Amino acid sequence: MLITVSKNGNEGYTSLQEALDSIPQGHPSEVTIRIKPGIYEEKITVDKDAPSILLLGEDSHSTVITWSDNAHTLGPDGEPLGTFRTGTLNVFAEGFTAENLTIRNASGPGTGQAVAAFVDAGQAVFRRVHLLGDQDTLYTGQGRQYYNECYIEGDVDYIFGAATALFDHCHLHNKRSRGYITAASTPEGAPFGYVFLDCQITGGEGVSEVYLGRPWRPFAHVAFIRTVMDGSVIGEGWHNWGQPDREKSSRYEEFSSSGTGANPAARAPWSRQLTAEEAAEYRVLSVLDGWHPEGY
Repeated sequence: MLITVSKNGNEGYTSLQEALDSIPQGHPSEVTIRIKPGIYEEKITVDKDAPSILLLGEDSHSTVITWSDNAHTLGPDGEPLGTFRTGTLNVFAEGFTAENLTIRNASGPGTGQAVAAFVDAGQAVFRRVHLLGDQDTLYTGQGRQYYNECYIEGDVDYIFGAATALFDHCHLHNKRSRGYITAASTPEGAPFGYVFLDCQITGGEGVSEVYLGRPWRPFAHVAFIRTVMDGSVIGEGWHNWGQPDREKSSRYEEFSSSGTGANPAARAPWSRQLTAEEAAEYRVLSVLDGWHPEGY
């Protein structure tokens, strides 16, 4: 099934949520929703019982989904939304793919937790997607997730959650000094949490002392493999969130980091530099437990 969404109203639907809601319940095959260029100001939910969905934009610069809820925004019940109801895009389906889009939470800096993409799917793929926000930009709730050639920006814990997520040739951008890129909550016993392969980290003008991560839960796992890091990354690299016990249970790893922010000698002593043999195990099929997203 192919559905088109267009701001000018000449093709298909003018609202992305209306297009999603038009899919018949129990539809047996993948649905492609082609999104024409434009700024779509709406909050989107892909329900748990939805079929496999492909949101296909023409390019990430001209096709933008944006909303501005934050944790203090009042919901329909008159109570603050809290972090987990702030997402601009909210994905609960078992299978989901997004390509060539920008997903933005426009709440702004200093407004608190404000999620751009809330991804709680079984298997999710993002290709050439820009995820824009400040605090808590991307929530990776569960399952296996693959991000390829994506741009992700934020200031505090802007990639957070429990999923096994592989970031392949992605660009991470730090917007504020003394922030944190990741806040993983990897479940105990999970072999992989967040794995960054051949990525790039940059910071805005004057941004410094940004940590690669801090453990939201005790068994956080994050690995940066062959990542180019600029000077916005602090030498220590990793923060224990004020809980020294998590230094024993968290797994924070690097291999062959480069750039001015790569400083193995200064890294927190409870983090590890992987050997070449260890790093070779960090492959797409290994991390994603036999699932290859290229077929998705």
